[in-house]
Amino acid sequence: MLDYKSPERLVNTDKPQPVIALVHCIDLIDDFLEHINISFETFCNEFIGSWMFGYINALKQVGVKTVLFCISAHFTEPSRFIHAPTGTTICVLPASKSYLAYRAIRQKALSLYGAREGKTFKDIPDSNVSRRSLLTKLKNLAQSVGTYLSTPLGLLAREIRREGCQAILCQEYEYARFDACVLLGQLTGLPVFATFQGADQTHSFLEYPLRQLAFQRCTGVIISTQKEIERVRSRYQVPSAKIAHIFDPMDTVTWSPVDRSQARAEIGIPLDARVVVCHGRIDFHRKGLDILVSAWVQICRDRPDQDLRLLLVGTGPDAEKLRECIAKIPLQGVMWRDEFVNDRAVLRRYLSAADVYTLSSRQEGFPIAPLEAMACGLPVVATDAPGVPDILEGGEVSGGLVVPREDVTALATALGRVLDDDAWRLELGKRARHRIEDHFSPKAIGKQLREFMFKNVPQV
Repeated sequence: MLDYKSPERLVNTDKPQPVIALVHCIDLIDDFLEHINISFETFCNEFIGSWMFGYINALKQVGVKTVLFCISAHFTEPSRFIHAPTGTTICVLPASKSYLAYRAIRQKALSLYGAREGKTFKDIPDSNVSRRSLLTKLKNLAQSVGTYLSTPLGLLAREIRREGCQAILCQEYEYARFDACVLLGQLTGLPVFATFQGADQTHSFLEYPLRQLAFQRCTGVIISTQKEIERVRSRYQVPSAKIAHIFDPMDTVTWSPVDRSQARAEIGIPLDARVVVCHGRIDFHRKGLDILVSAWVQICRDRPDQDLRLLLVGTGPDAEKLRECIAKIPLQGVMWRDEFVNDRAVLRRYLSAADVYTLSSRQEGFPIAPLEAMACGLPVVATDAPGVPDILEGGEVSGGLVVPREDVTALATALGRVLDDDAWRLELGKRARHRIEDHFSPKAIGKQLREFMFKNVPQV
């Protein structure tokens, strides 16, 4: 639930520089915060674990101001807050009455048919596949309709003008809010851009023609992976001039290693232990946690005399499923901090205490977690989920190993190779840090973003 009593509401009248309106893609910010289990107060005062604040920091370094816009069911009027870590303005707009009415009807309907948000219809017998499929399609259609209702275009336009924004940047182009923002851009004369952060499909047939039109009318898209660039070109016939291949930025100053011995002492890990770390949202299937668990079993079985630790940091919608999986096997040496850790100093300590970072995902957009690990000097062993081959271009040259998705043996073997060779592990860690410094620094990314988004926009 949102805590809207603090921080203090502020109105920003200082506009001496180019200003970007960064629009959050999720229908309601409430849903996003509930998903990661933090309050709105924490979001404003502490939260930094997202691509959006990486963009804000990068643009700030090259003289571009960003205002973050999001929608909430807990506000009745536009309200402004300051994000303490970056100093950016967060403008929260109230959800429309029509959207709130839609939400109420949808939740009742989902409950009636035994489904819930983000899930399929669970109580319909497997024999009735056609009915299950029809209801899922109807649910997706209703979700698309509602998502279009979630953007209060008139109110958003007014507040964007009030902030003096010269361009709109949407979080995702595979969301209905992108289509709505492109329409808004057409009505206001503002250029509209969008980034890629992992979404790769539309929810229903309603979105297909609108998405095609949005891609034709938008000013440009920012994509971090070559594979996604190829998909967008093929699916939407987007010309190369509209696409910018730009990585998500990484704060190389904040994200840096701390003393390993001290980090281990504070966490309670012996100096002679071999430690694999993974941090992020607990999404069991998408993050391939079943693959990681099976690989860990194999790693421990092959090294019975070693002190091995699997350090997991984070929580999410499938925390209980992971807990059951760990209890069922059971697993050796698992240390799991089952909570959302937003404090960068704490995360740096966990990363610095480890020997190698792993990512076992089946699906990613452009994962930030391995970048944080690499910035802390850790080698990375990751599956070839979208984004990973771009991060670890050249594999070992960039400080890591890339293995096929869903291949337990390949993941276990690669992790074992790194754990068993101290000199090679240290060399890979140095390469990983250099990769981040050379290709992901905020200033370098900020320059690329500013050049792309403002090349056709009059400067202030």
